[in-house]
Amino acid sequence: MRRLLGWGLACLVIVPGMAMNTHAAGPIEIRVDWKGPRPAELVTINRTTVTLQVVENPFLRRGSAIHGNAWNSLRELGASDVRLALWYPYPRMSVAELSPPTANKTYWDFSYIDPVVEDFFSAQEGRPSVLNVATIPQWMFADVTAPSIPEDPDTAVWNYEQGAALRDPTLREISQYYERVARWYMKGGFRDESGMRHSSGHHFKPDWEVFNEPEYEHGFNPAQYTSLYDAITSRLHRVDRHLKFTGASLAIPDHSEDFFNYFLDHSRHAPHVRLDAISYHFYALERKDEPLGEKTASFFAQADHFLQTVKTIEGIRKRLSPPTTTQINETGCFAATDQFDGPEKMSGTGIVPSYWNLCGAMFSYVAGKLAEMGIEVVRASQLVGHPSQFPSVSLLDWTTGLPNPRYDSLKLLVDNLVPGDRFANSTVNDPRLYVLPLIARNGRRKIRLVNKTSEDLEVNVAGDTLQETRCRKRFISMPPQPDSRATVSWGRAI
Repeated sequence: MRRLLGWGLACLVIVPGMAMNTHAAGPIEIRVDWKGPRPAELVTINRTTVTLQVVENPFLRRGSAIHGNAWNSLRELGASDVRLALWYPYPRMSVAELSPPTANKTYWDFSYIDPVVEDFFSAQEGRPSVLNVATIPQWMFADVTAPSIPEDPDTAVWNYEQGAALRDPTLREISQYYERVARWYMKGGFRDESGMRHSSGHHFKPDWEVFNEPEYEHGFNPAQYTSLYDAITSRLHRVDRHLKFTGASLAIPDHSEDFFNYFLDHSRHAPHVRLDAISYHFYALERKDEPLGEKTASFFAQADHFLQTVKTIEGIRKRLSPPTTTQINETGCFAATDQFDGPEKMSGTGIVPSYWNLCGAMFSYVAGKLAEMGIEVVRASQLVGHPSQFPSVSLLDWTTGLPNPRYDSLKLLVDNLVPGDRFANSTVNDPRLYVLPLIARNGRRKIRLVNKTSEDLEVNVAGDTLQETRCRKRFISMPPQPDSRATVSWGRAI
């Protein structure tokens, strides 16, 4: 049956179990072999969880105009293994001890951190989650002076990630800090440096990730990071011996082969240290004044380069630490206005409506390809970005807290690319179209299609009747215009 697939669009096609014997000819023809064996380099049964990351920021605080909608959007997504990153630009929301302890006083304060963490776990409704307390207290570094922290927790402090030389080279101070934070959230409280008990009542059960983009945020080399990972995870195993850890979280994986060769080598670690998972990131970068067609081609070309990087890192992992799993824990796009200095930098202006659709389609493509490779977790970045904090990565409209097209694409994947689905084989006579056929556990046949161009494509699914087409194409601008969402069947608004 022939349809028109709109540019930059990802769709799900539901195919009934019985195929018709006739079909119409079309310019791009898809043929699916629902029963044949898969190529040896591709997995047969999906083991990938598609999910997202949440980064703490003022728009997620109680009292924010979008607070309820934003957390409800996370709840309705129903995603597992969501990552909560407590990131440095807002120190009062990410650092629990902003001043060093003295002989008679400590400075523990979770009052701005707890509400976001509590709302996060409430929205997750018991689903597995990952906590990344990414920000090291600045006073722990000997080679910098800690910046002053504004009283207003909503004020960004973009230089709160300096320093590389910890004042305690034994790593006891930093590992004890993380043990106390873990006990606060997992065991109901802790005793501080003076022996005083601090009670939280929290008993959350997340997995734990050690730092975020350490090669950028403190310039740690592989040996420094590995020592920190060992010290912190050893301490956290005192909190829960079953706790699982993710390491690395690198920003530039295509320049990090030496890092992975070092970190994944078990001889570099203490004998008792486990390497449960590694993680790293990918963002496609928009260029200034890039025409739509060139931008679309560039985004998918960057995606293909990243996928080659994944293959390289997987080769290292399989050679050095086969049981370790892989998580791509930040995946998204950066608009030009979030990258380059000028009056519009991170203002949220200048992001054209088509950008959100393109980012959603590119993520669908990357997630599908990673699933075919057997990568265990793929996370979209991020629930809420906003002016002053990378608005172009947002999955929600930061003025309403409601989904944008990136969220819609993610929702299709969360619901329809599920661990346990079986991959089928397909052939397509045009590289502009990505095709991912799946068979659900209940036998339902599904085809995920991604148009990798800025043009409409006419598509024919040979031999099958299309029972249902699900794709969302919602154009928004910032600030939003009147609601213009429409259900689109292969590029045709109906």
